[in-house]
Amino acid sequence: MSFSLRDARLSDLAAITAIYADSVTNGTASYEMTPPDEAEMQERFLAITSRGYPYVAAEGRDGTFLGYAYASAFRTRPAYRWLVEDSIYLAPEARGKGIGRALLAELVDRCTTLGFRQMVAVIGGASPASIALHHAQGFELSGTLKGTGFKHGRWLDTVMMQRSLGDGNTSDPDQLAYPGTL
Repeated sequence: MSFSLRDARLSDLAAITAIYADSVTNGTASYEMTPPDEAEMQERFLAITSRGYPYVAAEGRDGTFLGYAYASAFRTRPAYRWLVEDSIYLAPEARGKGIGRALLAELVDRCTTLGFRQMVAVIGGASPASIALHHAQGFELSGTLKGTGFKHGRWLDTVMMQRSLGDGNTSDPDQLAYPGTL
């Protein structure tokens, strides 16, 4: 499948909302039970992009919206400002075609350039595909939180994975660089 990556735009919100709704309704990546509407997804989009975090879209050669990924704050306390959490969501027809791998690689590159030092993946439902994707991009298992969500009539584990960006924790961060100025 031929595709390209670009910055996500407000005009993508209908497609973003639909892809996320499918994940909420049919999957375990999100522990939300009811899909948010487009207005809520717009608030979330703006909260992420207004802080300068990357939000990337995958688009098919024919203009079909295939998926999206973004990085956001793992926690808001200042000492966490060098750590980001990634999120990746794909349209059902886009899964297993290398699009998630490309989106994650792009997020890693952009977050490294911005000066972040660590990226974490919080994988709901311990999804084998998501674990494999992150492992292939250099993430290591940090831990498993047992029975943290109850969805689709069963208890779900949450897997935590992490990878260093740039120098990781081997040097002090540049306090004047983004994200140090947040």
